[in-house]
Amino acid sequence: MSASALFDLPGPKARMRYRLYAVLGTLLIVGVIAFVIYKFLDAGQFDGKLWEWIEYEKIQTDLVAALGKTLTAFAVSAVLSLLFGAVFAAGRLSDHAIFRVPSMVIVELFRAIPAVIMMFMFHYGLKFGDPFNSVVAALSLYNGSVLAEVFRAGILSLPRGQSEAAYAVGMRKTQVMVLVLLPQALRAMLPAIISQLVVVLKDTALGFLITYEELLYYARNLGGVAQFGRPLIPVTIVVAAMYITMCLLMAWLANYLAKRERKSKKHLDTGDDDGPLPNKPVLMDSTASTM
Repeated sequence: MSASALFDLPGPKARMRYRLYAVLGTLLIVGVIAFVIYKFLDAGQFDGKLWEWIEYEKIQTDLVAALGKTLTAFAVSAVLSLLFGAVFAAGRLSDHAIFRVPSMVIVELFRAIPAVIMMFMFHYGLKFGDPFNSVVAALSLYNGSVLAEVFRAGILSLPRGQSEAAYAVGMRKTQVMVLVLLPQALRAMLPAIISQLVVVLKDTALGFLITYEELLYYARNLGGVAQFGRPLIPVTIVVAAMYITMCLLMAWLANYLAKRERKSKKHLDTGDDDGPLPNKPVLMDSTASTM
């Protein structure tokens, strides 16, 4: 453990206090979970009849198909969001006002409009056809504008020596941005990017509002089936477990990539690990050296 520039290492009393807070916090969380389970038991949500649906192969198949639609919308939206973010981050950093100003307006506009409102506008107002199109368009524009700011912050956090070295070997500004700065910003901002992609995954659930047949849409329909006693809570528990599993997998992937990047020889110290180190010498990324 190392002390940061802002905080001292905790002493024995502080460590004891932190442990006490951790124990109290854990007990509180366990108590809340136990209370919820008790209320579900009291309401009969764990009765066998309400869970019979999960034994049917047709329902299992349809549930997997709905999951596939959720993942499809997420995958397409994630790719388009990354492309949108990269392009408009470059636009916002341009020296030319003709690119910088429109990029700023577009990013600020789509970042300010909630994704669910854009879904309604695209589906019912602009008639984009299949609900999938509206879901992907809304998620790509909203999350892409957020990612544009993430990329811009990542590029601005890079040492100026990176771009100056690239200019010194004869690169143009576009080459410096695309081949030198943007790849390093992607690595430096990887945790923030993965966190935003988790938001994309969860926001696909908003598609059920415009009848996109994703996971939540299917769960709502299945939860209203009278034959199984309208098992809305059991179905919701299963679907929530699926979302939690997917988010945990993405969080694990983010941690894995971050640890791998820190161990890589291409790792660029931007001061995130041990605080700002403006005078620390850095190495030019190998991507630039190949030009």
